[in-house]
Amino acid sequence: MTRAFLFSHGAAREVPLDIAAAGAGKAGWVWIHLDGREAESAEWLRAQDDIPPVACEALLAHETRPRADLLGDGAVINLRGLGTTPDDDPDALVSTRFWADQGRVVSLGFRTSIACERMIDRFLGGELRNPAALIVGFASQTSALLDPDIAKLGDAMDDCEVSVDTASILATRRRVTAIRSQAISYRRFLAPQRQALERLAGADLDWLTEDNRLHLREAADRAARMTEELEATRERAALIHEELTDRRAELIDTRSLIISIAALIFLPVTFVTGLLGMNVDGIPFQHKPWAFWGVTGFCLFVTLCVLAWFVKARWIRGR
Repeated sequence: MTRAFLFSHGAAREVPLDIAAAGAGKAGWVWIHLDGREAESAEWLRAQDDIPPVACEALLAHETRPRADLLGDGAVINLRGLGTTPDDDPDALVSTRFWADQGRVVSLGFRTSIACERMIDRFLGGELRNPAALIVGFASQTSALLDPDIAKLGDAMDDCEVSVDTASILATRRRVTAIRSQAISYRRFLAPQRQALERLAGADLDWLTEDNRLHLREAADRAARMTEELEATRERAALIHEELTDRRAELIDTRSLIISIAALIFLPVTFVTGLLGMNVDGIPFQHKPWAFWGVTGFCLFVTLCVLAWFVKARWIRGR
């Protein structure tokens, strides 16, 4: 839903879009947040003569990555953060785009960002007194929200490493794959987001104070740390995946060896019983009462001999 806010004379309030647009550049500053899913948002944005067309297209683009580009006295900023409906989002992190200049911020999102909702509360609480405070607050809030999720991925990988020798190979493999996939999804956006924040911190913009730059660098450093942690998680997942693959191959080899041993043990016994079971005349001892137990004892003797040979050859372990 499109919303507009005005900060003037030390007070913040939500106002209609036309009043916010008229108040831009006057006393105080305005924040206009557009819902990209509404057709009117694109029409309104393209109708603003003081917003460069390049900036408009950047705000309306469906496929984006974190960025910070300077256009005159303003900046196009794209940041990624957690959304309110992660199950419905194709990407792990939703995009919020900003056009910021002196006295105004125009933001747009196709999905609802958790950080955006919190920034609205802070704005109405009178905490955000200029456009730079909004951008800095959004960047810091995005990092703060992501940090626990990324830490959970590391903890989950710790659990997988501990249980790799005891848990089911298939279940552990599926869990590791899910963790690795999520880490890759997060890292895809966090790495360029760090670069975007560093570039914005070094931008020559009059409305950015040294304190703002300090907080932007802090958010960039936090993004860098999370990127490194995601990279470590991805590498750990690859190592566990290799170990699980080796365990599975070893298990298959062990079972194949057992089957082969069983087949070799019964091979001579099968030959003897098959030979004596032929339906032809001349089978020796076929009318002797002790013949059955004699053949049984001979088969048992052959089986024990084969087992003893396997133990001596160390194909199987003896006591």
